[in-house]
Amino acid sequence: MFGKVIGKRLIFSAFILLAVSLLVFGATLLLPGDAARAILGQQATPERIAALNEQLGLNDPAWLRYLHWLGGLFVGDFGTSSASGGPVSELLGDRLAASFILMAMAAIISVPFGIGLGVYQALHRGKRRDQAMTGISLVLASMPEFVIGIGLVALFATSVFQILPAVTLAPPGEPVWNRPEQLILPTLTLVLVVTPYIVRMMRATMIEVLDSGFVEMARLKGVPEKRVIMRHAVPHALGPVAQVVAIQLAWLAGGVVVVEFLFRYPGLGQALIDAVTYRDVQVVQAISMLVAAVYVVVNLAADVVGILTNPKLRSAA
Repeated sequence: MFGKVIGKRLIFSAFILLAVSLLVFGATLLLPGDAARAILGQQATPERIAALNEQLGLNDPAWLRYLHWLGGLFVGDFGTSSASGGPVSELLGDRLAASFILMAMAAIISVPFGIGLGVYQALHRGKRRDQAMTGISLVLASMPEFVIGIGLVALFATSVFQILPAVTLAPPGEPVWNRPEQLILPTLTLVLVVTPYIVRMMRATMIEVLDSGFVEMARLKGVPEKRVIMRHAVPHALGPVAQVVAIQLAWLAGGVVVVEFLFRYPGLGQALIDAVTYRDVQVVQAISMLVAAVYVVVNLAADVVGILTNPKLRSAA
């Protein structure tokens, strides 16, 4: 039955991606301006523009272009960049790796830290340390990522300490991880944006679990407090929190665009901004579908974690 539930989730996820592909393709059709003129410049002759439109297939009907593009997605072909003339997959290869490193580092830090801090606050609820942490979480949760990023730049790169680079310094072609110091501020920005939501949800869920009957029964039976928390309370609290974690990890795929632009980080976010500027439709479509795929995958993983950690859902499955 568990496999059947996951199979239904997979089918539903496939339909979501199909719907997203329609929306993405339709949205790129509404982009203002002429793609050929954006590539060739304002001084291009009508003959050159017409030739480029024919080369890029822009004279074909929209439905035919969508089918060609969708068919390419099934075989891993994202098309050809109209700006560079090369395959989109090669253009985005290094940028995808750079963005993945940034998102993975933020997730590895924020998820366990947020869960641990939420458990700590729940165990000390009502005390000054809990109130102080709650206030800090609310302040951070209310601030946009670019505000947090600018504050970190002012604190660590320009005005106060001046110990970290304000922007990415790696030259083109050099992997960003060759200079680890330039990853600190973008990663810290993402961590400070994502963690407060995980902390608040984990705290609330953990308090509810600690007040439940089965935890009280375990304590009455003489089970050590540490075991009550780690074996009974925390696993039951992780199910609802998994959904929040999934939403935040999905946000990383989209919110990283602003952070990468702020720090001039050579990832998918910067590539997306450049593609929109030059009306490179194939690149815009590819990045949008990659973000959608990440969103679907992490939500599917959250469903699996929620089922495995919740006895009621596991029995129903």
